[in-house]
Amino acid sequence: MKLPDINILDEKDKILHKVSSDVTFPLNERQKKDIKDMLLYLKMSQIDEEREKYDLRAGMGLSYVQIGVLERIFVVVDEVDDGKFENYVIINPTIKSMSEELVYVGEGEGCLSVNREVEGIVPRHARITIDAYDENGKPFTLRVREELAICFQHEIDHLNGILFVDKIDKKNPYKDSEIMREI
Repeated sequence: MKLPDINILDEKDKILHKVSSDVTFPLNERQKKDIKDMLLYLKMSQIDEEREKYDLRAGMGLSYVQIGVLERIFVVVDEVDDGKFENYVIINPTIKSMSEELVYVGEGEGCLSVNREVEGIVPRHARITIDAYDENGKPFTLRVREELAICFQHEIDHLNGILFVDKIDKKNPYKDSEIMREI
């Protein structure tokens, strides 16, 4: 596999704190290429030999704003089985419903735009249902849970100009962990 030529912005870039705009259909060729490149990049980052070969950090999701484009698109590559991946292309998402149960990533969330260790937890809903569009402009509803729900909420935050580090309580980074479930 050849590593796609994409540049992921660092958290210091101010564009990451801007709100992305809705996408209109049909998608243009640049958008289609970016989606394809982002999916391939994420897949390669999860395959040990590719990750080592190209010195990549493993990633599960990537939002358009992270490559400098303020459009409401994100992609997720979920390794459902060893070497078997499921791709999600999410355009103009809105959260329709969310569980009351809150969860957090025990070892802490990570982000391809945050190139440092970050102490603390981010409260997330254990399950969410979203309305969105696919690459062809076809609307769909999707319910995700656990790690996938966390990833989707993380990426939707990106579209709203929010980084996960913004959601960690600076004075008490593990605040309320006792009332949430660790995953």
